[in-house]
Parts: sequence; C-alpha cells; structure tokens
Amino acid sequence: MKEFKITYFFDDTHYIRRFVHMASQQQAEKLIRDERDQYISFTDNRGIYHELHTGHVRIIQLAEYHRKDT
Repeated sequence: MKEFKITYFFDDTHYIRRFVHMASQQQAEKLIRDERDQYISFTDNRGIYHELHTGHVRIIQLAEYHRKDT
C-alpha cells in the first residue's frame, strides 16, 4: 500500500490534510471523485475529527506521500 496526502483548500490560508492508504494513485483519485459534493468525515493522525462538504472546497490536491522514519 502507498500513502497519499489529500489537501482540501478552502481559501488562500485555510486547508485540511488527510492521509489515505491505497494501492495506486488511480484508486486515490477515484476516492476523491466518489466523494465529490457530499459530506465526508475523518480523524487525522493527531486525533482531530474533521467533517467537511467537498462541494465547499475550492481545490483538492493529491500527492503520494513518502513518510520519513525518525
């Protein structure tokens, strides 16, 4: 599984990041398309719960994430 970072931008300074594990970028892109124009919710790695409507997001950015081991 690969890890992907999805960033939801609401304006120039406000955004939320979400990390998902998928087999490919195509699957991650499909997830974004399938969630279009509806409410989604998730808890981030800090334990913070997020709920947002994807139709109110200005930009959704997807990138493969390479976590550095510390």
